[in-house]
Amino acid sequence: MSAVGTHAWTRVEAPAAPGPGATLRAEWVKFWTVRSTPWSLAAMFLLGAGLTTLVCALSAEALARGDVGEPVGAFATWGVVFAQVTAVVLGALVVTGEYGTGMIRATLAATPRRGAVLAAKAAVLASTLFVAGTLTALAGYLGGNWFLDREGIGLALTDDGVLRSMVGSGLYMAGLGLFAAAVGLLVRHTAAALAIVLGLVFVVGNLVMVLPGAWGEWATKLMPGNAGSAVATPESFNPLLLDPWVGFAVFVAEVAVVLAVAAAVFTRRDA
Repeated sequence: MSAVGTHAWTRVEAPAAPGPGATLRAEWVKFWTVRSTPWSLAAMFLLGAGLTTLVCALSAEALARGDVGEPVGAFATWGVVFAQVTAVVLGALVVTGEYGTGMIRATLAATPRRGAVLAAKAAVLASTLFVAGTLTALAGYLGGNWFLDREGIGLALTDDGVLRSMVGSGLYMAGLGLFAAAVGLLVRHTAAALAIVLGLVFVVGNLVMVLPGAWGEWATKLMPGNAGSAVATPESFNPLLLDPWVGFAVFVAEVAVVLAVAAAVFTRRDA
């Protein structure tokens, strides 16, 4: 009598995709274990707080005499002009760093839901830059205002626009980081992403001022750096810019559009 072999078929189920909490934790760990993160945030603090303090120290006497011809409030967060570069760099590297090393393939293999990956990256980046930007602006204000106070022209946090500019600096840094990350998703290359975003903020944003008539005026108002930065200072050096919260709303809309395009491309393109 012959034995009849039987085969037992075992159903192997694919492991469940990580939930939102696990995805967020994974992105948080990746964000803080690369050297670019602490270096970028340290540079933001040194540039933002350090330059604000230095400029206020050098300008306080002239401001008190009325020799400068600029509002005192425009100097309270002066260093943000340069610190914003670090937000752009960090935002771009969050995305392009993974493409450069090929780690993006491992990320998407572990978390196939690309929308969840993108949302987690955005949450970690934006929250970090918001806190860092706010603390940087506050430290710069405290350092610079010490010199302004000595000349009798100090600004209180309760003065018009001062507290708003502290929080606004954090919001602006977060928005810039997301903008750079979205561009990074589209071009997948660090140098290209930095060239595009920094070019728009620093070069094109200033060049459009020379355009004649209403074209130049509105182009200046609507450029991302010009629209978003007004919320980060109690008083702007450029009186032609939009009101702070109106400008920031325009900036948020611009960032949202670029993020939406980047998300659509990210979900459809091969890693």
